[in-house]
Amino acid sequence: MTLRIRYSLLALLGVAAVLVSLDWWIAVPEGRTAEYVGRQTCAECHAAQEKKWSGSDHDLAMDLATPEFVLGDFENTQLEHHGITSRMSRRGDEYFVATEGPDGQVAEFRVKYVFGFRPLQQYLAELEKGHIQVLPVSWDTEQKRWFYANPDEPFGPHDPLHWTGSAQNWNHMCAECHTTNFAKNYDVKTDTYHSSYSEIDVSCESCHGPGSLHVELAEARSLFWDRRYGFGLAKLKGDDPTTELETCAPCHSRRQRVFPEFQAGDRYSDHFRLALLDDHLYHADGQIDDEVYVYGSFTQSLMYEKGVRCTDCHDPHTTRVKFEDNRLCTQCHIPGKYDGPVHHHHAVGSRGARCVECHMPSKNYMVVDPRRDHSLRVPRPDLTVSIGTPNACNDCHTKEIETPAWAAEKVVEWYGPKRRQDPHYGEIIHAGRASDPAAVDPLIKLARDSKVGPIVRATAVSLLGQYFENQEARNAVERAAKDRDSRVRVAALRTLDDRPPTSPEQADELRKRVAPLLTDRFRQVRSEAARLLAGTPSDLLDAAERASFEDALKEYQIGVNADNDLAGAHMSLALLNERLNRTDAAVSEYRTAIRIEPEMAGARSNLANLLSRLGNEKEAMQLRIKEAELLERDAGLLPDSGILHYRLGLANYLIGREDKAVVALAKACELEPRSPDFLMALTLLYEKQRRWGPAIKAAQKLIALQPENRVFQQVLAKIQNGASRSQAEPGPQPLPQPE
Repeated sequence: MTLRIRYSLLALLGVAAVLVSLDWWIAVPEGRTAEYVGRQTCAECHAAQEKKWSGSDHDLAMDLATPEFVLGDFENTQLEHHGITSRMSRRGDEYFVATEGPDGQVAEFRVKYVFGFRPLQQYLAELEKGHIQVLPVSWDTEQKRWFYANPDEPFGPHDPLHWTGSAQNWNHMCAECHTTNFAKNYDVKTDTYHSSYSEIDVSCESCHGPGSLHVELAEARSLFWDRRYGFGLAKLKGDDPTTELETCAPCHSRRQRVFPEFQAGDRYSDHFRLALLDDHLYHADGQIDDEVYVYGSFTQSLMYEKGVRCTDCHDPHTTRVKFEDNRLCTQCHIPGKYDGPVHHHHAVGSRGARCVECHMPSKNYMVVDPRRDHSLRVPRPDLTVSIGTPNACNDCHTKEIETPAWAAEKVVEWYGPKRRQDPHYGEIIHAGRASDPAAVDPLIKLARDSKVGPIVRATAVSLLGQYFENQEARNAVERAAKDRDSRVRVAALRTLDDRPPTSPEQADELRKRVAPLLTDRFRQVRSEAARLLAGTPSDLLDAAERASFEDALKEYQIGVNADNDLAGAHMSLALLNERLNRTDAAVSEYRTAIRIEPEMAGARSNLANLLSRLGNEKEAMQLRIKEAELLERDAGLLPDSGILHYRLGLANYLIGREDKAVVALAKACELEPRSPDFLMALTLLYEKQRRWGPAIKAAQKLIALQPENRVFQQVLAKIQNGASRSQAEPGPQPLPQPE
């Protein structure tokens, strides 16, 4: 080869290298926003994935009510439920349900959409102003029968839980997770929805993100994907499982919105706040109680800690588990060690030999829909004995002799007495919920325990702030505000809600603790910090803090307004405006809350308090009387709710019905005997009525709950002093008149 040819080849290689480098370096400009293109476009290149997705739970999450999709028997069938008869019928290709309507009268409603297909199918009707509601009857696709997903006695037509009420509204309760690219488009002035979506079910772009940029890159004549945008989709298969988990989590978690317009690949904590292990949602040990879906449970698990992700167990397109037997678990766990009687102590092939029966027990929701607990925990019948939580063993073993104590003995016999998690955090949370003073130190340790999930640590922080007033608890909460996990930081911030500053010194102390979090990298922390600092005197914030506060406050307001079809959102805005001394705006928001959800308790009480401070006692009293009626209704429907009886007691007191207030507050204390707020209200009411004996006993119970609480000690001293003076006064004393 001549020297000239060699130089020519080198030159060509150099040019090629430059061209390849340029091809890599030239990237799509920053700031590009991808658009939704639809499943048909995706299927052109991904036919195999589209075929697996077709017929999946995601594909059939929602459809038009046509003969192709309606599974229920609409051939003139009916269902009677607590005196209300619903009749299902069909005329041609249209389906109808005749049942109690929003005015309390029976009317016929056309079924517009179907929801789901196994193990039940629900039906939706469109009412006035774009309100789409979930009809009360559901079809059991396994047993082929009609049933009520809520088996309790139905609520009246003016209750939020009635099928025509806000709790059964598709636009804000269901649509976001049953469609693709959903936009609520609610007009608060006219109470009208103009909701839209690009696809009627959970399609490709729900999980991968809008696809136009991906299509553009795929069709480009480039050797590489884009160095800035990669594939132009959410990076679900990276080494870090967080992106995949947090893409699935919004629709598979119990959560509250922080900011709208979540898309696949976004950070969960920038858009949602995960519900903690709160009473009535989870059992004290973190097992599922109410319908909390799976993400909160999964974050408690060792699997989560080790980096397991959804698609390790579930096919992402069929949504089914990869194996229906123990092979699902022995993908990672050694079969010879775990899939045999030496480990599970049950006959091979029996129900007790299945991994999921012991480690992922299920609970039925909506009567027929079993959901497995994804905390993947070791069965603990000993906790059933000690704190009353359920256990997987006694799901199967129900004979008279097969008690939780019997099961606990069997576990010790098989595996020994030692447990990796002892003391189990369930015992600590149980004691914390009961405001047991002995729980403080264990809760402080739990809040910092790196071996438990962040939801557990955040719950410990929440309990410390909610139930304990000593300095050790306060210090722990203050440390938690600097924790590495955003969920723990938010839990710490939210404990400050009940302790608003009452002096310039306290306001400055709050600023020192909270202002640094205005620039936190997670939006849920920034928003919470801004909400807490609203109303802080402007001269306490320096220029940088003020700018950060304004930015974070805008984020908070955008997040709240995303749910402006809910009374709760307008109550939050009203409270914010009260803190900012924008009285007129606060009054307007409270009135909006009452207008859009007139049968919801809460807004009238807050508005009444504000109007009373403004001198409008007449309207304030009218609002309080109506509020008491609503709370009496709610307490009757949920007789075991301590908070409802507490609120009813306060409402009755404010309208002068002291005897009814005592009954309600006493009931609240009976239901939740370790709630200092409930007991304090009852104590003060006894004092006001000069019922010194009950008042002293109640105050002593307060001190027993929190021995170091100086306020409780002062209350007892004041009551004892009043009782002494009363004994020295001649003759009977009349009860004080209501204020």
